[in-house]
Amino acid sequence: MAEIATIARPYAEGLFKAAGAQGNGLASQVQALADVAGNAQLRSFADNPKVSAEQVFDLITSVAKGELAEPAKNLLRTVIDNGRLAALPEIATQFHALVNASSGVSDATLYSAFEIAPDLLADVVAALEKRFGRRLNPHVVVDPELIGGIRVVVGDEVLDTSVKARLEQMKVALTA
Repeated sequence: MAEIATIARPYAEGLFKAAGAQGNGLASQVQALADVAGNAQLRSFADNPKVSAEQVFDLITSVAKGELAEPAKNLLRTVIDNGRLAALPEIATQFHALVNASSGVSDATLYSAFEIAPDLLADVVAALEKRFGRRLNPHVVVDPELIGGIRVVVGDEVLDTSVKARLEQMKVALTA
């Protein structure tokens, strides 16, 4: 959906400029708004011509977790007034990417066959930060199909040290 991404970019960039130093804290609020806006029932309520923009705003802010900062409220009002509520999840994604880029942090998804203990996770992340040369924001996903080891995805880079990957390499080597 290139169109949604194109629509979302100016909103995300405008919010990023308005947020300034509070970008990290605002990212979670924008994500909460995006989660609410992603609900099909809410969007159908918002699309009803009998419902005012203020009613939609009040509903979303009441459902979103926690108190919203002024830039997040302004974004929500602007998105609702312009009929771009469906673009809010993409706005949140692009805003998160801008905040990460400005702070030198990358999102890392760690696929593991088993749960990773918090103290071990800190050691793994420290080693991965050295390997990738930047700070990482880890997200762990348990995938029993890996059998053992981990698979790390940082942006478009993949580091696969899983048993499953090694077995696949052995299979290719033996059948070649």
